[in-house]
Amino acid sequence: MEPSGEGRPIRHVGDPVLHRPCEPVTRFDEDLATLVHDMFASMYAADGVGLAANQIGVPLRVFVYDCPDETEEYRKGVVVNPVLVLPEAAARTLADYDEGCLSVPGQRASLARPDRAVVHGVDVTGVPLTVEGTGLLARCLQHETDHLDGRLYIDRLPAERREEVLHAYEEERDRPATEE
Repeated sequence: MEPSGEGRPIRHVGDPVLHRPCEPVTRFDEDLATLVHDMFASMYAADGVGLAANQIGVPLRVFVYDCPDETEEYRKGVVVNPVLVLPEAAARTLADYDEGCLSVPGQRASLARPDRAVVHGVDVTGVPLTVEGTGLLARCLQHETDHLDGRLYIDRLPAERREEVLHAYEEERDRPATEE
């Protein structure tokens, strides 16, 4: 991952901006370019592989990513107003891996997702684009689109497992810092 500035603070589970659908982008201007720059900086500062705009408090349908596909080739980009397309159920293969989220720091949980995904959207200038993903990139495309729909990965977990993850997150968050 590329080094960058610190970016903007990442919002955590419980913040209302993470739990409601984001608005479509209608203006493709310098403000959008600045937002995307800040999103990459925030993602890299947090050692992430993807970040949705609402994770830094901006309720717009934009996400950035920099992660490998199943061949370990890193792919980097931005998708504005994404529409996720998954394989038909009969052609779908699920991959069950531990998933984490910068908005639920320190926690991971096993979650099955389709091993292939496609996202249609536009770039920061409004030019149409399509991103096809396999492996971690497919997971990232699904994860970030979920964010823009107001859903965290923990919302896809069975209720008991979701509660365990939230409890562990809260315990870690509330633990006083230890002195060295």
